[in-house]
Amino acid sequence: MHRIFSQSFASVYPLYVAKAERKGRTKDEVDRVIEWLTGFDDQALARHLDEHTTFEDFFADARLNPKAELITGVVCGVRVQDIEDPLMQKIRYLDKLVDELAKGRPMEKVLRVA
Repeated sequence: MHRIFSQSFASVYPLYVAKAERKGRTKDEVDRVIEWLTGFDDQALARHLDEHTTFEDFFADARLNPKAELITGVVCGVRVQDIEDPLMQKIRYLDKLVDELAKGRPMEKVLRVA
């Protein structure tokens, strides 16, 4: 079991926000990306942050967006579409979405609308 699985989502969330904000994006945009991927509205996200939910439990509680399979590319030198462990793939999906947001990609493309 990878150590990220038992790490709290709340410990990584500020890093996602900081990465996006350094590139001129907002916390609200990060939250929108998380909601798109997981189905968690602001209240559900806040609950997971307050309870320091592990990544394993965070994604176990999520309703993964059916378009998540359209997320492709490389994160940490690994193609997200080729990751075999389902939980690790979900974590890397989120990493990839935040990367795309921070790189200035339009929200419609990040959320696989266009």
